[in-house]
Amino acid sequence: MNWIGKLGGGVLGYIAGGIVGAAIGVLLGHQFDRGLGNFDSGSRGRTRPDGKTGAARQQVFFETTFQVMGHLAKIDGRVSEEEIQAARAAMHRMRLHPEAVRRAIECFNAGKRDSFQLGPQLARFRQVCGRDRGLVHAFLEFQMDLVLSKGSIKSTERELLWQIAEQLGVGRVELAQMEAILRARRSFGAEPSPERGHSELEQAYRALGLVESATDQEVKVAYRRLMNQHHPDKLVSRGLPDSMLEAAKERTREIRAAYELIRERRQLK
Repeated sequence: MNWIGKLGGGVLGYIAGGIVGAAIGVLLGHQFDRGLGNFDSGSRGRTRPDGKTGAARQQVFFETTFQVMGHLAKIDGRVSEEEIQAARAAMHRMRLHPEAVRRAIECFNAGKRDSFQLGPQLARFRQVCGRDRGLVHAFLEFQMDLVLSKGSIKSTERELLWQIAEQLGVGRVELAQMEAILRARRSFGAEPSPERGHSELEQAYRALGLVESATDQEVKVAYRRLMNQHHPDKLVSRGLPDSMLEAAKERTREIRAAYELIRERRQLK
């Protein structure tokens, strides 16, 4: 399991920051793996407040992510070539090494089988990772990113996403907000473009979960809330895997870029 850190870093880095985030996450995860290799068996088994080791959380996150991806792809009765390519593209963007890719494909195929039991697997995920809303959101965003990569979300896929979110304690309104922010994130980059048009400004508002009619105070409150939610130090205190810290930093840079664009246009102090 000495690839768990690189895998977790790549997955969560990609969610938060695309290819650049994935690359940084893999590098950070590599250091995590090296650290695991240097620990003795007693240290390797150190548990977090929820009774699970960091490696166990990473493994459950990984397995559930790709199993549910496979289940989502099969929900309409068959897995299209487009869906297979979308899954492989996701693995490629995460820069998985051959062994991790092999394992990801195994999990994806397991999720496609008629015998796959979604409920028990989600219950396992919730038991191990569900105490942390950040991990739950990251998992849901990753599933959404897969279906959005095909251009749209089918009604059957949306129904399944609602079902998954409900079992993980996320309501439809919150899921819709996550989808809107993710769509905006796919369009709005952290790097400023030479010409900032209205469309980019609109995406910046959406990246903060706002509409353009929001008041100055609402903009500031949304910015502070998101920055607080993704603050690396607070994530550490909650016992999240090390590989998620870089993803949180990437996310804060993205949030800050959106806010700075809005602040510039509104001339906020």
